[in-house]
Amino acid sequence: MTYNSTGLVVHDADAHIMETPNWLRDHADPAIRDRIEPLRYSSGNELRQTGDPEAQQIDLDASFERLRAHHASDEYRAVEADEIMARKNFAATGAFVAEDRSRALDLLGFASQLVFNTFHNRRLRDWEHSGDQELAIGAARAHNRGMIEFCSSDARLLASCYVPLCDLERAGALAEEAIDLGAAALLVASGCPPDHSPSHIALDAVWGAAAEAGIPIVFHVGGTGELLDPNYFVNGLPVPPDFHGGEENFRSVDYMAIPGPPAQTLATMLFDGVFERFPDLRVGVIEQGAIWVPSWMRQMESAFDAFSRHEERLRSLSLRPSEYVRRQVRFTPYPTEDVGWIIGQAGHEVCMFSSDYPHVEGGRRPIERFEASITGIGDDARRAFYHDNFADLMGHALAPT
Repeated sequence: MTYNSTGLVVHDADAHIMETPNWLRDHADPAIRDRIEPLRYSSGNELRQTGDPEAQQIDLDASFERLRAHHASDEYRAVEADEIMARKNFAATGAFVAEDRSRALDLLGFASQLVFNTFHNRRLRDWEHSGDQELAIGAARAHNRGMIEFCSSDARLLASCYVPLCDLERAGALAEEAIDLGAAALLVASGCPPDHSPSHIALDAVWGAAAEAGIPIVFHVGGTGELLDPNYFVNGLPVPPDFHGGEENFRSVDYMAIPGPPAQTLATMLFDGVFERFPDLRVGVIEQGAIWVPSWMRQMESAFDAFSRHEERLRSLSLRPSEYVRRQVRFTPYPTEDVGWIIGQAGHEVCMFSSDYPHVEGGRRPIERFEASITGIGDDARRAFYHDNFADLMGHALAPT
């Protein structure tokens, strides 16, 4: 019995590995290895995610060895099927042990997972904005080797590989390099690069490489720097807990800021003609919600009508903004969002299922929560949500199902 009991082929547009402390260093070239600090699980909550009550930052290697042995034990595997959606983060099946991930996919009943890192989006973005392009590029290459290595354990695992956009002259070649390595999707920061627009014509080499390879560009939450001014939290009140019970992750005020970077980046790319020049390009907006998409589409329509008389770039577009979105952009709603309403307002083409496995934020019953919100949308729209829109996004990276 699998977790997926929908009767449909279900693709998971957002899944993760859980990186161990030296994961990035272990995959880095010797020239930059010593410049990459190990992950520091300084909050305490991340240490508890190992599932080892004895975990201490100073002895994490031993903690992970104990955890790896626990994952291989008869005791752990005896109840694995029943607990596949209950075990989270480092305690989950296949979270960091690559050879176990196939078993997790079998128990989940998902046809594929698009896989992202957990702890490195912010680091990759910050290195890209540091001015040290060699470190930014070297760290991205290390990340991509690690992702490809993990996902090579099962063809159903689709690796996202990071492409820094900071170097206009090299970005296209870095995209080609990631594709040659085996990337199923090219991950870029959803905020603005450090010194130029994401719509800069020199970046056409990146979009063109993805379109020619038939794989998508993807954004993911966590790669935008500070979501909002930290002074919003200086309110004289106690700090509310996040999903993990601590203060490190998203809370309600952070949640309100999540759509800003992808909304601005996508609108800029659209108005500057990226989607016009590359009609086969697909973009996935992952773990950044979708409840904002209908109003954002209408805002772009309003901007188009207000400014097209004076802007040649808008008059050069052959489609209206909403038509580009429905043709080329796909989003993963959060399970707390009203997906039926989003589909009704924005179209059945835009939303995809995701579990966020093995993260706590994805919850234990994402399918059940999504099912409750899409009642009445029709069989075709329901299939599009679980299968068709993901297949359209992933293109050549996805084997036929």
